Amino acid sequence: MKLVLPLFPLLFVTLACAQLAPERLAPVPPMGWNSWNHFAERVNDRVIREAADAMVASGMRDAGYVYVNIDDTWEGQRGADGIIHPNAKFPDMNALADYVHSKGLKLGIYSSPGPKTCAGYEGSYGHEEQDARTYAGWGIDYLKYDWCSADDLHLDMPSTYKKMHEALLKTGRPIVYSLCQYGEHQVWRWGASAGGNLWRTSGDISDKYDRMALIGFGQHGLARFAGPGHWNDPDMLEVGNGGMNENEYRTHMSLWALLAAPLLAGNDLSKMTPQTLAILTNREVIAVDQDRLGRQGERVWEEGPLEVWMKPLADGGKAVGLFNRGEAAETLSVQLHDLGLGEAAAVRDLWEHKDLGTVKSAFAARVPVHGVVMIRVK
Repeated sequence: MKLVLPLFPLLFVTLACAQLAPERLAPVPPMGWNSWNHFAERVNDRVIREAADAMVASGMRDAGYVYVNIDDTWEGQRGADGIIHPNAKFPDMNALADYVHSKGLKLGIYSSPGPKTCAGYEGSYGHEEQDARTYAGWGIDYLKYDWCSADDLHLDMPSTYKKMHEALLKTGRPIVYSLCQYGEHQVWRWGASAGGNLWRTSGDISDKYDRMALIGFGQHGLARFAGPGHWNDPDMLEVGNGGMNENEYRTHMSLWALLAAPLLAGNDLSKMTPQTLAILTNREVIAVDQDRLGRQGERVWEEGPLEVWMKPLADGGKAVGLFNRGEAAETLSVQLHDLGLGEAAAVRDLWEHKDLGTVKSAFAARVPVHGVVMIRVK
């Protein structure tokens, strides 16, 4: 007798696998917000709900910011059965996830492959599949997995990260997987094969121009390792936290967009100035980051403190950042042939939202101290 298999289970498996494929799960760099940079250990249920509310009210959700991510210090104790429970700051994770989802947003959470997190809370070591099932049951959409105490166990980093990736896959729930291991062991070479949708390429950022610039401009050479489903991550945005001026924050946002970096805001969304909101929600700059071609930009020219970075775009155009890392305003000129263009190109200024007409041979602009002129050319 010929065995006839029902179509539905096969169709379900096919759709589930397609849904979980990395290029389907993170086809463009993830955008959202993370609690750590501003709130650190002060994060709680109320903070997350207020962040979700603010993302909607401010227009950030409509600009593309989707993930609301709880960082460290949410963890409570494990029960006798080994299941992790949140601490008193998070009385009901299911209810919190339902609230965030009701806003058209997604909820992220944090753990470590070691026995303890960076802040000394319960990690996932020895409980990977159990924790993955718990997160899926809560309705979690994003996991940041922070190395920290795993170093003390002398674990193999790639296989340790892959273990949690496989646990997440078994849940059947699409969960974006963020490897937080500070750029160690050339993670860009193995992060995708370990299941990462994004991986940290550096140590922690801080709200200082020198630190932001060191990390951002230090990404040159990594473009070939990034693409749809797997992204280099130079850490979260500090825009709006007060340690940099407006020109420096524009540099921060521009550089991260050119790098096709995840855009995870880290400020207090309930207290944004108009300038902060304008930087975070500049649709033209965001479009560069989210361009469907999925190419990371690289430096194409430098001279002293002046740098030009270029990112190819899906429509055949180029996004270009003219950066001044010096201590005085400078006029910076870029040759069109250095951008892979012909003798003439149409130019649009993405911060001024202004068409600049057609230029021939070269484009020149006055760039402020620690500032940027970001253009789109075609």
